[in-house]
Amino acid sequence: MIKVTLKDGSIREVEQGTTLAGLAASISRGLAKAAIAGKVNGEDKDLAYVLNEDADVEILTLDSEEGLHVLRHSSSHVLAQAVQNLFPGTKLGIGPAIANGFYYDFDSEHVFTPEDLEKIEAEMQRLVKEDNSYERREVSRSEALSFFGEQGEKYKVELIEDLPEDATISMYTQGNFTDLCAGPHIPSTGKIKAFKLLNLAGAYWRGSEKNKMLQRIYATAWTKQADLDDYLFKMEEAKRRDHRKLGLELDLFSLHDEGPGFPFFHPKGMILRNELEDFWRKEHRKRGYHEIKTPMILSRSLWEQSGHWDHYKDNMYFTKIDDMDYAIKPMNCPGGVLMYKTKMRSYRDLPLRMGELGLVHRHELSGALHGLLRVRNFTQDDAHIFMLPAQIKNEIIGVIELVDYFYKVFGFEYEVELSTRPEDSMGSDEAWEMATNGLKEALEAKGMEYKINPGDGAFYGPKIDFHLHDCLGRTWQCGTIQLDFQMPEKFDLTYIGEDGQKHRPVMIHRVVYGSIERFIALLTEQYAGAFPTWLAPVQARILPISEKHQEYANEIFNRLNDLDIRAEVDDRREKIGYKIREAQTQKIPFTLVIGDQEAETDSVAVRRYGQGNSGEKMTVSEFIAMVQEEVKGKKMLLQS
Repeated sequence: MIKVTLKDGSIREVEQGTTLAGLAASISRGLAKAAIAGKVNGEDKDLAYVLNEDADVEILTLDSEEGLHVLRHSSSHVLAQAVQNLFPGTKLGIGPAIANGFYYDFDSEHVFTPEDLEKIEAEMQRLVKEDNSYERREVSRSEALSFFGEQGEKYKVELIEDLPEDATISMYTQGNFTDLCAGPHIPSTGKIKAFKLLNLAGAYWRGSEKNKMLQRIYATAWTKQADLDDYLFKMEEAKRRDHRKLGLELDLFSLHDEGPGFPFFHPKGMILRNELEDFWRKEHRKRGYHEIKTPMILSRSLWEQSGHWDHYKDNMYFTKIDDMDYAIKPMNCPGGVLMYKTKMRSYRDLPLRMGELGLVHRHELSGALHGLLRVRNFTQDDAHIFMLPAQIKNEIIGVIELVDYFYKVFGFEYEVELSTRPEDSMGSDEAWEMATNGLKEALEAKGMEYKINPGDGAFYGPKIDFHLHDCLGRTWQCGTIQLDFQMPEKFDLTYIGEDGQKHRPVMIHRVVYGSIERFIALLTEQYAGAFPTWLAPVQARILPISEKHQEYANEIFNRLNDLDIRAEVDDRREKIGYKIREAQTQKIPFTLVIGDQEAETDSVAVRRYGQGNSGEKMTVSEFIAMVQEEVKGKKMLLQS
């Protein structure tokens, strides 16, 4: 007998040679039916895996993310089988599970079309009904190379050749189809109940522009049809809210081939941007931050000293000035460090909080660019805090509280990750341990739940990442707090302590918005373009019913304008119904209709966006008071 420790800590004794499927059956009939894979000592395994020694075991079902991951990867094999059945000669790339779905890359002389997706999906349905088992076979390196080489699967051969000499090589077969795969997989294709092929895209083999462009088919798979329907609804909703589409429709920003990845902000987009920046400045002043501005171009020697040249140069842009090498900054921190060094600092000066809305440039592959979410230049709402070691905990707590306040104002919920030391890092083990523990202590002091993200820290220090949840359940990494013992060392930063001697300060790098551009994209999609009054580029549009009401419309405009209420007059010779509909299309918070009665009583008929009312009558003074109250309170009125 061997001992199996289950996820809940309970221990069961089973006979040596028991499979994971057998273990599930011994626990309960329901678990045996729901089980699709397992984890043994933290490693994913098929249900056919045999237990021969004591182990920690978890049975995976489809009501977990890990279980769905197995289902989706298994579905990708059916997709590949269907494509090769319908388009003989197609060569296979890779087909991993991804967030909410899976994809497979194909090298085919046939150019896939949306109509082909329907045929492929029908073939997949047929294969699923065959309910073929996924059968795992471990083979030698030579056997694997021979098998895939004979079939002309050059991409699989390349993957095998790149595996370590001692790697376990496994192949999975379902029906007449065999693929190279580490697994695990669901027991059989019949477990696949609800899936949908979504779209086509191009993808360079292994993500390199030097390699051939393959055809990628994206898809999704879910436990049941209701979950699939809900996901497809959210996908359609995401298209409706797409910030790239809304950015053009609402005249906020544009993207041009002449500057790929370099967004152009229009006047209305600048109003939104400036409101965000003004709010940032106000809240940072309250908390003792000093705003600075550092140059965009600095010498190569600075970036070598900071470590960016060795760790980040592939993402940087360069230029020459007076025959010397310079770099356009990808980050603001070295400039902030130089600012610190402009004079001798005392312990009484610390903590020193310096904030910068700094424009940075980073080289992104053209295929990775995505509206404002992934660009090549963006404004980071950076701040660098220089402090005594004893101040670390309180300063990190202060930043956490600031981030929490900002996200609540905008109506975002979020989750927190602690990212630890990456392989490509600098500094001693002792410094990294001290920095990581400092972040942990601050999170625990605030009672915050967090997940560990191993190896995803910055090259100079661990970090806390804040992932926003939007209205469609998606997450986006925005805010971050990075604790850094390395850069103060590299730049020989010092302060004079109480003992009159020089000491080394500690440095925090942190952002709240993360990127102004990305945050604007998220807000646009969160509000579907219907920004709350305080952020709306146009807060009120005045609609005179006829030409004789034009003078009164202008009077109202002047009164609003004098009070910094953003208004405009639509004086076109169009029917009032048409002008109302257009104001709704532009998602303007308030439409003010004025006619004879309004002009005589110094009033307006107010229509609020999304409420479809016929117009609430109020005096101009009452309307002004209402708008000012909403702006002052940063009132969130989410409209779809």
